[in-house]
Amino acid sequence: MSERVQHPLFARFYSAYVRPSLERFGADAMRAELFAPLTGTVVDVGCGPGDSFRAYPAAVTRVIGVEPEDYLRGLADKEATRAPVPVELVAADAEHLPCADGSVDAVVYSLVLCSVPDQEAALAEARRVLRPGGQVRFLEHVQAAPGLLRSLQRGLDATVWPHFGGGCHLARDTVQTFSDNGFEVSELAPVAASSRWVPAVSGVARVLP
Repeated sequence: MSERVQHPLFARFYSAYVRPSLERFGADAMRAELFAPLTGTVVDVGCGPGDSFRAYPAAVTRVIGVEPEDYLRGLADKEATRAPVPVELVAADAEHLPCADGSVDAVVYSLVLCSVPDQEAALAEARRVLRPGGQVRFLEHVQAAPGLLRSLQRGLDATVWPHFGGGCHLARDTVQTFSDNGFEVSELAPVAASSRWVPAVSGVARVLP
């Protein structure tokens, strides 16, 4: 396994400023709606401080929370004790999931695919660990429509933003990356509460036969 990348300054900034902003924009309700159909074993990839744990329905019997950043995983450990479902935390990353082949019912990405070093490797891991008929549920910010804003996003990605944003990229075409890597995307919807400067979508992805 490769060495886990740490972003300690960004982790603290995220917890102090971004986390409260997401709560104000209704992130809990969005996650609860997205997760409502889930059952069985779920891998929550890049679970951060664990805010998603409280959104899982009772039909989920086990959540494996994968978080490479030590500071965020410490916060997630506290959230796990208050979660309505059993949560096991693991120090790992999206490209190296600690799960056997075909062993989980769902993979969840919540504002994480923007910052994984290798999206294709991450999705390959999702395909590997999903049981037949399993699903990915995602809530991600994505690149803007063609125009000035997309050009600005790409310019920031190529210069300063990933360094200040804990590896985050503003202009990733995440939905297309799913389609290019063996998934069929459905239930795709814009997130109404997202900023016009940072558009976001939610959806479901299933492995193509």
